Amino acid sequence: MRYKIAIIAGGDSGEYEISIKSAGVVKKHLESTKFESFLIVIRGKDWFYHDNDGAVFRVNKEDFTVSLPGKVLSFDAVFVAIHGTPGEDGKIQGYFDLIGIPYTSCDQATSALTFDKFFCNHFVHSFGVIISRSIVLNKNEKINADEILNQVSLPLFVKPNCGGSSVGTSKVKTREELLPAIKLAFHEDNRVLLEEHIPGRELSCGVIKYRGEVRSLPVTEILSKKEFFDYEAKYEGMSDEVTPADLPGETARLISDTSLMLYKLLNCKGMVRFDYILNDKELYFLEVNTIPGLSELSIVPQQALKAGISLQDLFSEAVMNALNDR
Repeated sequence: MRYKIAIIAGGDSGEYEISIKSAGVVKKHLESTKFESFLIVIRGKDWFYHDNDGAVFRVNKEDFTVSLPGKVLSFDAVFVAIHGTPGEDGKIQGYFDLIGIPYTSCDQATSALTFDKFFCNHFVHSFGVIISRSIVLNKNEKINADEILNQVSLPLFVKPNCGGSSVGTSKVKTREELLPAIKLAFHEDNRVLLEEHIPGRELSCGVIKYRGEVRSLPVTEILSKKEFFDYEAKYEGMSDEVTPADLPGETARLISDTSLMLYKLLNCKGMVRFDYILNDKELYFLEVNTIPGLSELSIVPQQALKAGISLQDLFSEAVMNALNDR
């Protein structure tokens, strides 16, 4: 018997195309002797199964089944490959909880918390992890640049509070750049995070559950060829990723231990990536990605390969963990 696995992709954010690519990689590498995989593309109210011949069939959202000629297709588990909403913010997890289908990602509560950068940062800070000083703005409230700069200092990052892949994110160095950057971020979200820039090395650490054990992966250093690790740097070859990062052993252990601690405190499941800034004094938490990029060149797959874990094992373990945890 092979388990029937729905790989859901797409979503309603600027990360739609990246999600489709991630899903294609998962489908390519998921172990075919154990799993029969099916691509489900979700955008707004349109949920469709795309078969290997290019035919498209609507998904019945009452029970997440697909009516095919002569049979009804149902699924044993779901591999969540949607970056951004509704795959990373808890919405789709709540749906699958209601209908009783296991999935590979964090649960609804964890996803909702971690997707909100402001809430997540302050939750993490409550456990002694250092974060950059920040404020959050709500759409349609009066925006005063002087009042903002009395609370946070330039240079700073302006970003959608709930979003990913640096879509709508700007690095602001002058007062004149501030309001346009806020306006850009509000195109992506109703809340905007303003976060003081911390100079230093950008580092990332994946955490997975593998063969029954929660384990951290080798740390990656991100060397952006742009002003910061923006969308172009992430996906269009404008960055170098060095895995494992050239770090003293005690620093690598600090990043690994911090990531494992946060994975457990946040009640994470599946593959999760934690991002940091390291300067001469401290390690600063940046954010957590509960649905990280999954292409062959993405950071977590790179880290897994360095740890001796193939993409087939990485993805297949994620599915088996979901099936075993139900």
